[in-house]
Parts: sequence; structure tokens; C-alpha cells
Amino acid sequence: MTRLFAGTPFDIPPTCDRCGELEESCSCEPLGPERLPAEKQTAKVRVDRRKHKRMVTVVWGLDPNDCDLPELLSKLKSACGSGGSLQNDQIELQGDHMGRVKTQLREIGFKVAK
Repeated sequence: MTRLFAGTPFDIPPTCDRCGELEESCSCEPLGPERLPAEKQTAKVRVDRRKHKRMVTVVWGLDPNDCDLPELLSKLKSACGSGGSLQNDQIELQGDHMGRVKTQLREIGFKVAK
């Protein structure tokens, strides 16, 4: 009887990307970056006007290595009830939500600059 994934990448046991050994016997330290707490980071918020007079709230100034931007985007979208996306390490939310975004960032623990 043959295995379902015989000969495919799913059949090969996982190995460490750095040392090449099996993950069970790997002695490398985990890569988890030490992140700065939210209290030591400053977020900057502005409202931009895009074409056709559409307003966009932009959160910038956060280091993507020290902050989980996709998770923060999800929280801000839920708080504002609008859509948004990540563009060049900036969070963009559809609409003028400067007050709500600043309030939410302060509740999370970020310092908020003008």
C-alpha cells in the first residue's frame, strides 16, 4: 500500500531553514523578534483626501517589526466599521475616522502624535 503523499513535499519531514536538520533535533534558537511594547511606540494619524473627494485615515510611524500591523488593522477596521488595507507599512482606513482611531490606539496603549 502506498502513502497518499508519497514523493511530494508533504511526505518529507520538516527541516530547519537555518541548519538543515530535522525540526525535532534542531538546536537553533527561535527567531521570534523581541517587540517593543505599545507604550514605547508612537503612532501618527492623518486624514488624506484622495481622488473624487474620498477621505482616507492613515496611521503611520509604526515599525512593522515591532508591531503586528495586520492585527492592528483588523482592530481598527472593527472599531471604525469601515474597510482598510496595509500600504507601504501604513494602515489606511476608508473614511474620516481620526477621532475613533486615536481613541482606539490610546486604549491599546500606543502614544498618539498629531
